[in-house]
Amino acid sequence: MHTKEKPYDCKLCTKTFSQQRNLKIHLKTHTQEKPYACEICSKAFSLRSNLRRHLLTHTKEKSCACGMCNKVFSEVQSLRRHLLTHTKEKPYACKMCIKTFYQHGDLKRHYLTHTKEKPYVCETCSKIFSLRGDLKRHLLTHTKEKPYICEMCCKAFSQQGGLKRHLMTHTEKPCVFELPSKAFYQQEGSKKHLLINTKKRPYTCEMCCRVFYQQRSLRKHLLTHTKEKPYTCEMCSKAFSRLGSLRRHLLTHTNEKPHACEMCSKAFYQNGDLKKHLLTHTKEKPYICEICNKAFSQQPSLIRHLLTHTKERPYACEMCCKAFSQQESLKRHLLTHTKEKPYACEMCKKAFTEQGHLRKHLLTHTKEKPYGCEMCNRAFSQQGNLRRHLLLHSEDKAYACEVCNKEFTALGNLRKHFLSHIKEKLFICETCSKQFAQQESLSKHVRTHRKEKHFACDMCGKSFSALGDFKRHLLTHTKEKPYSCELCNRAFVQQVNLRNHLLTHSKEKPHACEICCKTFSMQGSLRRHLLTHTKQKPYACNMCSKTFTSQWDLRRHLRSHTKEKPYACDTCYKAFSRRRYLKYHLRTHTNEKPYACEMCSKAFHLSENLKRHLRTHTKEKPYACEICSKAFPWQGNLKQHLLTHTNEKPYVCEMCSKAFSQKGDLRIHLLTHTKEKPHECEICSEAFSTRRNLKRHTLKHTEEKPYACQMCSEAFSLERKLNRHLLKHTKKKPYACEICCKAFSSRVYLNRHILTHTKQKPHVCQVCSKAFSLQRNLMRHFLTHTEEKPYVCEICSKAFSQLQILKIHLVTHTKEKPFACKMCCKAFSQRGGLKRHLLTHTKEKPYACDMCSKAFSQMGDLKIHLRSHTNEKPYVCEICSKAFSMQKILKDHLMTHTKEKPYACEMCSQAFSRKGSLKRHLLTHTKEKPYICEMCCKAFSQQGALKKHLMTHTEKPYVFEIYSDI
Repeated sequence: MHTKEKPYDCKLCTKTFSQQRNLKIHLKTHTQEKPYACEICSKAFSLRSNLRRHLLTHTKEKSCACGMCNKVFSEVQSLRRHLLTHTKEKPYACKMCIKTFYQHGDLKRHYLTHTKEKPYVCETCSKIFSLRGDLKRHLLTHTKEKPYICEMCCKAFSQQGGLKRHLMTHTEKPCVFELPSKAFYQQEGSKKHLLINTKKRPYTCEMCCRVFYQQRSLRKHLLTHTKEKPYTCEMCSKAFSRLGSLRRHLLTHTNEKPHACEMCSKAFYQNGDLKKHLLTHTKEKPYICEICNKAFSQQPSLIRHLLTHTKERPYACEMCCKAFSQQESLKRHLLTHTKEKPYACEMCKKAFTEQGHLRKHLLTHTKEKPYGCEMCNRAFSQQGNLRRHLLLHSEDKAYACEVCNKEFTALGNLRKHFLSHIKEKLFICETCSKQFAQQESLSKHVRTHRKEKHFACDMCGKSFSALGDFKRHLLTHTKEKPYSCELCNRAFVQQVNLRNHLLTHSKEKPHACEICCKTFSMQGSLRRHLLTHTKQKPYACNMCSKTFTSQWDLRRHLRSHTKEKPYACDTCYKAFSRRRYLKYHLRTHTNEKPYACEMCSKAFHLSENLKRHLRTHTKEKPYACEICSKAFPWQGNLKQHLLTHTNEKPYVCEMCSKAFSQKGDLRIHLLTHTKEKPHECEICSEAFSTRRNLKRHTLKHTEEKPYACQMCSEAFSLERKLNRHLLKHTKKKPYACEICCKAFSSRVYLNRHILTHTKQKPHVCQVCSKAFSLQRNLMRHFLTHTEEKPYVCEICSKAFSQLQILKIHLVTHTKEKPFACKMCCKAFSQRGGLKRHLLTHTKEKPYACDMCSKAFSQMGDLKIHLRSHTNEKPYVCEICSKAFSMQKILKDHLMTHTKEKPYACEMCSQAFSRKGSLKRHLLTHTKEKPYICEMCCKAFSQQGALKKHLMTHTEKPYVFEIYSDI
């Protein structure tokens, strides 16, 4: 015993003992012999002393009491160990490191840390252990045996310590903390809680004077100074400062997940991860903050939360003195100084500073989405995204603004919102001193100074400064749209676009203007709207000093100087200055019309067209003119209308200096110089200068008339024609002349009428200098010089200078007379003939001569009459130079020279030079007398004969004065 000699050797494992009794006890570990059995529970033991201790668990007998604290024990040996906690005596000292221990067993276990001896081997997996207890616990992972059962709830445990801790949940908490009367199941918990509340940290680091609550925390901290990593992985040679870290690391090689969830069969590397996972099923949050009563499922979460109340930041960076509330945050921060990225992706070699970022990145390769929503079956690659998604179902908004009581689902959103109240911009750019309310906005701004573009596209060579912009650009090549709307299946490239789109379904407009109470679905729209009140335009163009309300408008404007068109169509290679224009253009190739009207099912390429169309149903006109109170459905219409008050024409043609009030009118005008007709009809290949004219033309082929009148069912191909038609039913004439108060149904008619007052003739013929009030009259006149007759009759090949004259001519072939008089049933081939005929019934003569007060039913008759006063004869015969006041008389005169008689009678072949002569001649065959005297009902074949007859009923107008006295 004193010589330390061990003469008794075990033949099975070469272990030596100083006494034979100890060898006999040891041999029973090989034979697995357990001769001592408990009569109560049939449990067997290899030693009689173990059976005696076990029987005390049934009798609950504790005869050994401590005289200092009255604590009782079932064994004398346990009492002796307990007394050492009062005397603080540690009789067992380590000769290698002078460390002392209360018990001899603790000293033996400590020696193994020096010798690295692991004598206990698992027969199943050959894993070795330094302690027998560790081997026993390990064997339970293979057998899945849980021998320790709770008698109260039948819950089973693999270790006795777990059962003891569980039993305390049924009994009262024996460890009570005196200050706030908080109770704990274990004394260790009471001690720790006491240190937290008293702010006492008894363990101090000698190197940096940092203090800790627990000695274990101090030991972990000392390794940060020594940089000692004594535990090395044999497979990859990676070193660790803690044994637990090495064990967890080894599981990454074996892919063993020994801890499985019984409810969902999910497996985990560590038991702690399993416990955290079980809380997702039980929804239990046992850790409650005493200050704000917020509950947490994990104790570390509660500890981190308490720091938000104390504002304590115990972890400071030695390089920049920045402080952090959590050690993990400090570790992440240090990587910003070292630029170290220890976690690399094996598939694409991309490196990351945090392991969590690597895990998220790996999901981009595997496309795995392990986190599923139980309510809508939607899957997510990250747990954080699932949590945010669940808030949409619960509608729980836990974060409220103290200023305006607005609620938010996420703390980050509340922080951003709070900056809108303080109006403080804490983040300042060091280069240009520009201030920002958020760090993220400052980071984006700094990139504009660096001009660094680290992310280059391999497909088109375009480079980007931000990774997010680069990822979005790649989707333009892959045509991938990963974000899909669950309501209408529409897909989007970016998640923010999907969020904005969802608001169109919910009709939610959470952002309200405080000045005019107008609501918006997006915060950006509200910001732009506020500038309409402040009239602020902070973004100025360096080239022309024009200012804008938003930076995007300025960028688009700069392209008008640079003529840059970066967005090109892959189909026809047409380029555009804006991405939006390219999207609209692509729909002309695909014929996609995603915006459908719910009232009439009509579909549109653009959402703006749908909005414009909906106002035809609602008759809404929200934009009113402040000068004349006229309302318009669109802001663009109001802007155009305001120019009628200001008479401003800002758009000037560079070729002829003609000015226009609208930019579109200038574009159309430029085509008259270039003679360009880019819009071609696919059916007949006819080209047009504007798309609008092409659309009108295509309706001739399709004969489609989508605009129907609800009052008389008449249909029209154009909306403006329908609007003019409706005025016939309403008898409304909204356009009034300011000079004579005469009203008109169309603005075009009003403009023509105004020219009769101003006598203005702005359209001058360049050949003969003749002036006209209307441009179309000038065009008609110009054809008299060119003698061009582009409109040809397909039946008789006769050519005409105007399309309208051709239409009138075609009626002579069809003999069709669609315009009938309702009063006398007389029919006419033209609408104008009917109008002139109706005046014979009404006796209305609206056109009066200013010189002799004679009135006429038609404007043309008045013009001819005025020439009798002025003696004007504008129509001259080129053969004999004789002049005439009317063109019809000139035509009749020309036939006296040509001897031409184009009008032949089909009955007797007699020919006439005038059409009127032919008509009078036909009456001699038909014996028809259409002219009837209203006084005596006598009929006549000619109108002149009727006029002569009417004089017989009236007084004789001509009296001979010489014989008046006879």
